Amino acid sequence: MCDFNGHGRPNGVGARVALTPAMMSKNYSEVNQRIESALEEAKHVFRRLPAAEIAAEYKPGHDPVTELDRALDAVLRERLLRKGEGWLSEESVDDFSRLASKQVWIVDPLDGTREFVAGIPEFSVSIAFVEEGRAVAGGILNPATEEIFLGSVDSGLTYNGAPRHASQQQTLTGATVLASRSEIRRGEWERFRAAPFQVVAVGSVAYKLARVAAGFAEATFTLSPKHEWDVAAGVALLQSAGGFIRPLEGTHFIFNQPSPRIAGLVACGPLLRDSLLDFLQIGELPGRA
Repeated sequence: MCDFNGHGRPNGVGARVALTPAMMSKNYSEVNQRIESALEEAKHVFRRLPAAEIAAEYKPGHDPVTELDRALDAVLRERLLRKGEGWLSEESVDDFSRLASKQVWIVDPLDGTREFVAGIPEFSVSIAFVEEGRAVAGGILNPATEEIFLGSVDSGLTYNGAPRHASQQQTLTGATVLASRSEIRRGEWERFRAAPFQVVAVGSVAYKLARVAAGFAEATFTLSPKHEWDVAAGVALLQSAGGFIRPLEGTHFIFNQPSPRIAGLVACGPLLRDSLLDFLQIGELPGRA
C-alpha cells in the first residue's frame, strides 16, 4: 500500500449511468454556476483561516470539527440555497423540512477534517444538488491542491475547467484502487493485500470519488457505513463522467432520506463494473451479462 501522490493520466470516454429521461434532458448550467461560485468562495475561507491557526474540537464519536467547518457551512448555505430548496449538511442542524423539497443541497463543508488537522492534503469541500432523490450535479474542491471537479448529468465532468471521463481500463490487474486511510488503519483492507490491484490510501471520501470520476484512479469502494453528505457529490460526478457507482444495498442511490446513511458503496470506471462486483462478491445487478 502506498500514499496518494499523483495526478493520474487521461482516459477515454465511457457510457453514462442511466438516470430518468427528464433529468438527462434538463439543463443544470445555472446550478453548476452556483456550485462553482460557492467553491471559489470556499477557497477564500481557507485562505482566511489557515490550518495552523485553527483548534480542533471533537464531536461524540471522536470526529474532529473546527471553526473552519462552521465558517464554510455558513458560506455555502448563503451561496447555494434558494427559496423552496432543501438543505442537508454535516455541520447544520437537520430540521427535516428538506424532506418536503424536491430539490435539495447535500453538503459536507469539510470532508476529511482529520487530514486537514494533520496537514495531509487530502480533504475537500463537497457539494451535491439532488433532484427527486437523485444526485444530478456536484462539485468537489481540494483547496490544498487547488483542484476543482465540477459536473452534471447533462454537461459531463470537468477537472479545473478541462473535460474528463472515468477510466476505461478493463481489468483489475494493475488498477489503482483508492482506500480510506481510516479503514486501512483499522485493518479492514488486510483481506485485499494479495489483490491484483494497487491500493492507495487517500483521506476524504468525496476526494476519492472525484479522483475516480476524473479517471485518475480506476476504482474505490467502502464496506463501511457513510452519510449522504460524504458521497452525494461524488455520485453526481461519477454519473456525469460516465462511471459506475452503486450502494452496497440496492442498485442505485436515493438521497434525502429521513436517516441519511448508506451501508457503503462501490465506484469504478464502467468497464470494471462486473469484475469489481465479482471480486467483492456483491450481489447481481439487473442487466449484468
